[in-house]
Amino acid sequence: MNKLLTILLFLTVFSVFSQEQRPIKKDLKVGLVLSGGGAKGFAHIGILKKLEQAGVRVDYIGGTSMGAIIGAMYASGYSAVEIDSLIRKLDFYKIMQDNIPRKSKPFYEKKSGEKYALTFPVTNGTVGLPKAISKGQNILNLTSELLRHVDTITDFKKLPIPFFCIATDIENGDEVILDKGFLPKAVQASGAFPTLLEPVEINGRLLIDGGVVNNFPVELVKKMGADIIIGVDLRENYDDREGLDSAVKIINQIISFQMYEHYDDKIKQTNVYIRPNIKGYQVTSFDKLDEIVKIGEDSGIEYYERFLEIAKQQTVKRKPFKRKEIAKEFTIKAIDIQGNRDYTRTYVKGKMKINNGDKISYADLSEGINNLSATGNFSSIQYEVEDVFNSDESIIRLKLKQNDITTYVKLSPHYDNLYKTGVLANVTSKHVFTKNDVFSADLILGDNLRYNLDYFIDNGSYWSFGLKSRYNNFNSDVHIDGLNINEVNLNYIDFTNQLYFQTVFNRKFALGVGAEYKRINAYTKTLITNANDGKTYFDKTDYYNAISYIQFDTYDKKYFQKEGALIDIDFRWYLFSSDYNNNFNTFSQLRGKLGYAHTFFDKLTTHFTSEAGITIGVNNNFVLDYHLGGYGENYINTFIPFYGYKFAELTSSSFLKSTIKLRYEVLTNHYLMSNLSVARNDANLFNNGQIFENTKFGYGVGYGFDSFLGPIELNYTHSPDTKNSFWYFNLGYWF
Repeated sequence: MNKLLTILLFLTVFSVFSQEQRPIKKDLKVGLVLSGGGAKGFAHIGILKKLEQAGVRVDYIGGTSMGAIIGAMYASGYSAVEIDSLIRKLDFYKIMQDNIPRKSKPFYEKKSGEKYALTFPVTNGTVGLPKAISKGQNILNLTSELLRHVDTITDFKKLPIPFFCIATDIENGDEVILDKGFLPKAVQASGAFPTLLEPVEINGRLLIDGGVVNNFPVELVKKMGADIIIGVDLRENYDDREGLDSAVKIINQIISFQMYEHYDDKIKQTNVYIRPNIKGYQVTSFDKLDEIVKIGEDSGIEYYERFLEIAKQQTVKRKPFKRKEIAKEFTIKAIDIQGNRDYTRTYVKGKMKINNGDKISYADLSEGINNLSATGNFSSIQYEVEDVFNSDESIIRLKLKQNDITTYVKLSPHYDNLYKTGVLANVTSKHVFTKNDVFSADLILGDNLRYNLDYFIDNGSYWSFGLKSRYNNFNSDVHIDGLNINEVNLNYIDFTNQLYFQTVFNRKFALGVGAEYKRINAYTKTLITNANDGKTYFDKTDYYNAISYIQFDTYDKKYFQKEGALIDIDFRWYLFSSDYNNNFNTFSQLRGKLGYAHTFFDKLTTHFTSEAGITIGVNNNFVLDYHLGGYGENYINTFIPFYGYKFAELTSSSFLKSTIKLRYEVLTNHYLMSNLSVARNDANLFNNGQIFENTKFGYGVGYGFDSFLGPIELNYTHSPDTKNSFWYFNLGYWF
């Protein structure tokens, strides 16, 4: 018995000893470092594809700039193929430029604001330059949408793959490690390339692109616990003077001097150092996505055998991440708004078109963010959707950062055949007297001095309040019926002041009512009947009117429209006047314009407009009749452009005009144009149903360029009725 116990004890000890001596295979932790490089960062996607194909499990990720964006997506649970698919759907040029669809702009901006070529901020009474081309809101919107499934994770170590990114404190040059907080905001800060994107404020620190201080954070990934470091370096050699042909390249090279200072030490710390051959590509080469991803894949193929070796040393294989399902729609339980110091909750919710109890989609929410961003009142709009436990309701949390700059100086040059040369200088200031308000003053210097003043309190879908004042003048040779002379030189001065109330529905449809004081002086020096001042006055009257309007605007652009519709109906009731000509009767005028544009084959646009005006009652003053003729988009009062006729050549108490335009985009923003207009101007507008009798025709052909200064056009017009032809040239936004 004792022998048996001894043998059993010996076998047990031997077994335990043998197990202790058997080597235990250690699992290999892999850290991935993704450097910055703008569009060159698309190469990271190709390398990630090859890592996945080889079966490498990535355990830690550190990235900078574009490396932070790609790294955050991978760390949040996307596969390399999914990232590739998502990235290909994006227009990075529009994202980088903060191009917001016109449909998202406030109706006030569509109506009064799209006429400025240059905008300069005013800080402490000094006119300066913008901080960057873009404030980066589109990037924040994009990353918020892509990373929505992890928006409740504020510790980046708890992501499916632990992650951090690097930013630079612009005030002291310190390196800032972003491993906690709101992930989309962190990624935005890490990629805020100087001059292209505005700095991003996080926890009181103003941050820019992390590549300035650490574009290749190898040592930090190693500290996370990685056994092996795979580093992807998008560094290029310095450009010579011939290669430094843009501001972006010059800034990038200046940053590179410090960025590459300690690169040799970083490279030595990597176990697999990958440097894709991206020579010839720039940080802004977003249109070369296919080529750059392919370069990344080719680099991954070079190291594929090494990837396989690493994968074999990992005892636990990567399991596919199961991302949190995001409901397509949710019901708003509550809306938490922070940072709207000078704007009411009603204003914010009205712009976003959201309210408690609404059922909306994430697409609706994104559109609402764009709408709020388009006001220009907020430099940052951060949003989170917090699901209510065991419910289909959610809480929307908005963190707004108001734009510190509230005053701007804006400039535009212009030339056309009626007003000749003009330079518009504008001052726009917000929340001057109360919340939600905006004050705008245009002074137009040139051949014809003019001004426009606007004050508007924007309450969104609630009734808003506005005041307008306008001074306008021009002179032109015109034909006047009843005078035994071919033409006179008409001097026309308009001074108009309006008080109005307006409400807007769905950012497309506006309804307004108000009161108007209008002073019109119309005179000529061609006929002298008054020896005192050498002028013959056709009108010198003060008018007191009631006004109302209905407007609908879904045009995609202010000029050279490709899609959308327009409805503009204006009613003006002339109630009282100082009656200079002693022939005034109360009357009213109803005028309307319909427009529709559609593009075929992405190049050929058909644009149809129809316009009509009628006089209700008896108007004995020909100055207030409708005057057709000429070319332009800045005509005031009752002057209507009509191709093939001289300015104001056709006059009547009513008119009906239709125009069909064809535009073909031969090059980007360059158009060949043709148009045909048909009109009737007659007191008996519908002519007992014979509306095609005694019609007037005019047509034109031309060239147009949609430039940063506004539309530049050269048009030739002709009328078969009069056999007259005219050339028209205009440069810049119409005002």
